[in-house]
Amino acid sequence: MRRALLSVTDKTGLVEFACGLTGLGFQIVSTGGTAKALRAAGLEVSDVSDVTGFPEMLDGRVKTLHPLIHGGLLGDLRLDSHVAQMEEAGILPFEVVCVNLYAFEKTVTGQHTLEEAVESIDIGGPAMIRAASKNFANVTIVVDPADYPTVLKSLEAGDSSSLRPVLAAKAFRHTAFYDSMVARYLSHSVGEQEFTETLTIGWRRNHVLRYGENPHQTAALYSDPLAPLGIAGTHRLWGKELSFVNIFDADAAWELVADLAPLSCAVIKHGNPCGAASLGSLADSYRAARAADPVSAFGGIVALHGTVDLAAAEAMTEKGNFLEVIVASGFTEEALDMFKNRSGWGQDVRLIETRVPASEPVPTFRSVRGGVLVQSSDEHPGSPWQVATRREPTESEWKALKLAWQIVPHVKSNAIVIASEDRMLGVGAGQMNRVQSVRLALLQAGDGAQGAALASDAFFPFPDSIETAAEAGVTAVIQPGGSKKDADVIARADESGIAMVLTGARHFRH
Repeated sequence: MRRALLSVTDKTGLVEFACGLTGLGFQIVSTGGTAKALRAAGLEVSDVSDVTGFPEMLDGRVKTLHPLIHGGLLGDLRLDSHVAQMEEAGILPFEVVCVNLYAFEKTVTGQHTLEEAVESIDIGGPAMIRAASKNFANVTIVVDPADYPTVLKSLEAGDSSSLRPVLAAKAFRHTAFYDSMVARYLSHSVGEQEFTETLTIGWRRNHVLRYGENPHQTAALYSDPLAPLGIAGTHRLWGKELSFVNIFDADAAWELVADLAPLSCAVIKHGNPCGAASLGSLADSYRAARAADPVSAFGGIVALHGTVDLAAAEAMTEKGNFLEVIVASGFTEEALDMFKNRSGWGQDVRLIETRVPASEPVPTFRSVRGGVLVQSSDEHPGSPWQVATRREPTESEWKALKLAWQIVPHVKSNAIVIASEDRMLGVGAGQMNRVQSVRLALLQAGDGAQGAALASDAFFPFPDSIETAAEAGVTAVIQPGGSKKDADVIARADESGIAMVLTGARHFRH
């Protein structure tokens, strides 16, 4: 008699799969709720307890952990010694094992107690999956209902030898992912250090992308089920599939605008902001953000902190605009219709909806060949600010300094941002020396630099940047401080009538 062991939490397609197995002459052995569901469908099922001679015990914690089950999973029928031992012990082999695990992820991502989380940790399931997977030479292991038709087809054809190792690899990924969630949850619950001796993070694939940064590179988007989702959890409402670069830039745009006040807008190009503004409406914020650098904004990524209404949609579809992606907290039906009915690029723009990310730090990753660098995300540390110059900033300058300081962590180092109290005017990014970033930011700001504020992501090593900014009319500067030349830099600011604020916190972004 061919035997199949079925024990699943996700019962999608279960009855149809079991019917297919019985039609091929399989005897079904099952547990608890799975057996109940199969019997309700009129199928004949043997309980695991009938096989082991022991009832389920300890509130179901022990039911399949028995030699008569695991011997049937692990026995290698190619070895005469295994066959002889199994016959002597009365162990019958399993040819098919279909198992998926307790819903730990569902439990811990909802309201729950620690005790409920612990009871959602599956022990027997992973043990059966791993045993059957190790013995893929003899056993077909199935952990995903999507594979049921393929498995039935291979069994009908009488040759599953090429499919079994593929399913075994998938099964080990399944248990590794599951265990990673349990390890992370328990580590967090006991207050374990942030970076433990081993790093176990399970990622679930959301999309296979057409290609990576370049057409010859393969790529996919994965999400972390235990992390607060930003761009990885977006819902695409309209437009073509997102590309690797679209997602990367949309993340940069959304992280920036989430740091700004509601009704703000950020425009990103190649990972750097080319515009940002915080006015009284999304339409006004978009127009002001785009005005900072209309050339770069063409074909850019826009993020808006709020629900896009008709007025905002009209602003973004005005003549001269072309946008690849628009990401926002939401879109009204009128705004969606505006984009959908727009001829030309309006029908290609990707509209994606997401929520404002949580402000607590999360791990961030940068790959290096053969390894990965991990750090907490760059949130504002809340260090006290200090006015270092004789002159205090005016009320208007304070607003401009705060806005510039919110933007500068999102600019590639060496980063310089020039801003008024409600919009970014210029940006210098990615230069090898700071004064060159200052020059580029001033060039973009033009006459707007008169009376504006300047933010630097790190200290000024020399007074030359202050001299350059003063010549262009900048009247307030915010920077971390900490240079050996701080006294010289502050003195030059005093000589130029510039108010300077030191934050005590650096915001490099490489």
